[in-house]
Amino acid sequence: MKMDNYYYQFLEQMNKELAYVARELENSIFTSPRTMLTHARVFVETILQLVMKEEELPSRTSMKLMERIDILNDNGYITIELRDALHTVRMLGNQAAHDTRKFRYSEALQSWEAVYVIVRWYVETYGPLEFEFPEYQDPTTQGKEDYDISEIEIRLGALEQLLHASVKEREDKLESEDGGEFVAEKPSQPLPPGFTTIRKLVYKDRELEIPYFLRDAFLLPQRFERSEMFLIRLGAEQQARIMSELPNNLEGLSTNVKRYKAKNEEILFEELEVFIEEEKQRRKIMLDRPGELFFFFKAEYLIVTEELAMVPLHEDMFSGFPSLLKQLREDQMETVEQLPKELVILAKYDNVGIGTIKSLFEQMKQIQTDSTTVSIN
Repeated sequence: MKMDNYYYQFLEQMNKELAYVARELENSIFTSPRTMLTHARVFVETILQLVMKEEELPSRTSMKLMERIDILNDNGYITIELRDALHTVRMLGNQAAHDTRKFRYSEALQSWEAVYVIVRWYVETYGPLEFEFPEYQDPTTQGKEDYDISEIEIRLGALEQLLHASVKEREDKLESEDGGEFVAEKPSQPLPPGFTTIRKLVYKDRELEIPYFLRDAFLLPQRFERSEMFLIRLGAEQQARIMSELPNNLEGLSTNVKRYKAKNEEILFEELEVFIEEEKQRRKIMLDRPGELFFFFKAEYLIVTEELAMVPLHEDMFSGFPSLLKQLREDQMETVEQLPKELVILAKYDNVGIGTIKSLFEQMKQIQTDSTTVSIN
């Protein structure tokens, strides 16, 4: 399924929050049936809450889905087909919330079909008169790069909060503290898998959002030119080896090691900002080019062709750093394809600095260019 296309996209013109929650339900069907079933129940319950407000029926925030179904049924607002669909979503959702068994794709699809019946009724009854509801469509299977289930849970949780805020706005017509009209923040367009914010780092009055795919990223000291030794010293104290080890507030981090001060914290924060942006760019590239082999050097990257991959790591092909080539061969790295994807790792070798690695990277790019030129000619 494309990132900018999902079945309930048409619902955005009526209720964006509902549309975006439905989008995440579709994303989760083949990733985690349990998640889809659990949150489909919340989704449907919110629709009934909107309906009861529209019809001026008695409603409480704490009211259970079963109670809402009974009230609407007793007052003649729902058909037998709709009632059965509501109970399907309710019962499967209850099971998913409490039962530890493995849930099947077929159960998620059953709930998805029931959700279609419910949403169609809601839109045709309370939506624009001129709107023509599209035919049912099975969800498409996800591509090679899906959302991780934990990320889907985060996304659904955030969107459901916005949805509840939107419902509360409609019910209570809340006003903001300055007397203006309350307006719930609108959710943004879907981010690629892995880009959902998982946590935030702060330093004084500055803030960094950490995307999901970097939650446990290894903080390779060589990636942080001005903070390399600071990170090495922190790592020796089992601090800041991976992203999740960093405290939410970086102020005071330097107290874990001797001879480092607040200025080092500030520099690390600045380099973390660069690191995160570089990693975002790298992930976007890899999502766009699945199955490709890449070499990365800081903000630059090189797509490795089969021909480049087989180039020997020898002085005949590379010049200016014979010591590095010798050390690579001693570690059984004979060809380009055996190099680490993250080239700055090579700085671990004796007498190898960033300048040497940059030279290697540039020479590989030139070999690639020369090879492409020969092939075209």
